Amino acid sequence: MSGEATKSARLEGQAAEDGGDRAGSVKQQLSKLFKASLSATVPDEPNIEPLVEVCTAKFGDYQCNNAMGLWSRIKGKSKEFRNPNSVGQALARNLPPSDIIESTSVAGPGFVNIVLSDKWVAQSIQKMLLSGIGTWAPILSVPKAVVDFSSPNIAKEMHVGHLRSTIIGDTLSRMLEFSNVEVLRRNHVGDWGTQFGMLIEHLFDKFPNWEEAGEQAIGDLQEFYKASKRRFDEDSTFMERAQRAVVRLQGGEVRYRDAWQKICEISRKEFDLVYQRLGVHLEEKGESFYNPYIPGVLEELSHKGLIEESDGARVIFVEGHQIPLIVVKRDGGYNYASTDLAALWYRLNIEKANWMIYVTDVGQSQHFDMLFSAARRAGWLPDSNGNLYPKVSHVGFGLVLGSDGKRFRTRSSEVVRLVELLDEAKSRSKTELKKRLEENGKIADWTDEELEKTAEAIGYGAVKYADLKNNRLTNYTFNFDQMLNDKGNTAVYLLYAHARICSIIRKSGKDVEELKKMGNIVLGEPDERILGLHLIKFAEVVEEACTNLLPNVLCEYLYNLSEKFTGFYSRCPVVGSAEETSRLLLCEATAVVMRKCFYLLGITPVYKI
Repeated sequence: MSGEATKSARLEGQAAEDGGDRAGSVKQQLSKLFKASLSATVPDEPNIEPLVEVCTAKFGDYQCNNAMGLWSRIKGKSKEFRNPNSVGQALARNLPPSDIIESTSVAGPGFVNIVLSDKWVAQSIQKMLLSGIGTWAPILSVPKAVVDFSSPNIAKEMHVGHLRSTIIGDTLSRMLEFSNVEVLRRNHVGDWGTQFGMLIEHLFDKFPNWEEAGEQAIGDLQEFYKASKRRFDEDSTFMERAQRAVVRLQGGEVRYRDAWQKICEISRKEFDLVYQRLGVHLEEKGESFYNPYIPGVLEELSHKGLIEESDGARVIFVEGHQIPLIVVKRDGGYNYASTDLAALWYRLNIEKANWMIYVTDVGQSQHFDMLFSAARRAGWLPDSNGNLYPKVSHVGFGLVLGSDGKRFRTRSSEVVRLVELLDEAKSRSKTELKKRLEENGKIADWTDEELEKTAEAIGYGAVKYADLKNNRLTNYTFNFDQMLNDKGNTAVYLLYAHARICSIIRKSGKDVEELKKMGNIVLGEPDERILGLHLIKFAEVVEEACTNLLPNVLCEYLYNLSEKFTGFYSRCPVVGSAEETSRLLLCEATAVVMRKCFYLLGITPVYKI
């Protein structure tokens, strides 16, 4: 392991110390208590990590599952413990005093069940309302991460695969940023390669004075690309010229560089139309950015004995793979592997990132597996695939399918233009919204601007949520009718649920900010406690979604929160009840947590329906 890797590996133990005002998730707080109990119970067995999980049975809210594993280690060493249950009894007995725990019980082979204090849960929610939901941000052990996502190819259409990468990557970035990780959002666009030779030569042929014609020379970039590709495939003379043009471009010839920059600029404007609609921010560092670093990186890998000659190419053999990782092609050119190695080197050594996350389709899994293995052989990364830093992760995702079960395309078998797809989502959303408002007689209460913004929030939110609620590794079917349904696990249902909560608070006529300062939350009814418990699990859910890079975990939490709120509201009257203040604060806490979930998923909340 390199010195940098050794240094970064120490980060794992620092998370709790670096949390600032944040107490950490309930799980983290209970783990601290059980860490102290473990030290007191088995002082001769150091470095045992507490195993605290949410309790699935009805014996408690959380449970500690260390007893059985601990018993197998200490069996025969001490007469104090007779069986796993006695170990569990000791762990419960040795817990430090804490306001968090109401009671404990030990079940079966030593499972320590914990019932949380209702008073502590209520106070935790109240503190969050006063100090902001940032105090519920999880404490992660990684200071800086690179999230490499979206990554379209210049001059090519952004398709639904890029939509998935963009949505998933943005949500992962938002969750990490909320957890106080410095995130470098990287758009690793394909802006360097053989296609530019054909594009530039086609531009020179069609418009000798292209500098004066500007963007009109290219017009529709997608059609321009298709026309140049046809010539490349059908005309061998043009193909040779295009290949020579690549060499001239990469050699830095001014005319070719200028044309390349113009093509990139036009393409970026098209990408930005999608990013603006989605509210996604990225910093572009494309393939061309890393090109100057490739020779030095390959030289370092050669000195370490990793690069070998094979059939005229230069390659790195990776254990477990039949084909090698080609880093220099037979013609002496570089490829994806050489660029990706240079990018990884740059992120580790120049940007000093601790976690590199690559969001691409599952079809690229083998490429990244080989890339990461080569980096481990080079000593850039720890040998372990565990939680030592720096570390790398490939966030793979499945296909977006059409109603026919095949890859999602238009009727003419063209790739679906993302701008048009998002515009249609907004248009359908607006139609449904107007219909709903006309039916309930509220259309006169809405301005055109409100209709526009709400339709946009619901339409774009529906597309995002339909993607994110699935485990990213699975394929899913793109269906506007399902996405825009106001019942079931959809963004529309959740946005309307949030608007209803806001309506309840408005109708009370109470100043919620004053209630936060003066009132108290009391969890007197079972449904109040169920809602309160779910609210305080927010931090550990975000932590799990970040750690496992699974946005669907957060979606599931949000949907369940809405369901638990419905249970609470249907059985616990709010406005006009004796418990009005406490229950309005629970409504507000639910709305605050929902809004943060929406933000993390890149969805704009709506406040009235």
